[in-house]
Amino acid sequence: MTPRSANPGFGGWRAGTDGREELEVRVSEAPTDGAANSAVIKLLAKALGVPRSDVDIVSGHASRHKRIAVALDADEVRRRLGN
Repeated sequence: MTPRSANPGFGGWRAGTDGREELEVRVSEAPTDGAANSAVIKLLAKALGVPRSDVDIVSGHASRHKRIAVALDADEVRRRLGN
């Protein structure tokens, strides 16, 4: 996640340092009082066409690298995001 971005939205998929794929997500909100985390959830839910309650930050609440749980499989997430 990139907070305080001038261009909110999604970047590309890339390999993380642990070898897992990660999606770059940019939000304009600052990482203060959970505002950036809320923005990530809102952005993902809207892009995936699911309710916000179906998107959850599982780990990394205070980190740029977050693990997100969504009620969709990985192939469906890629399809809906157009990647």
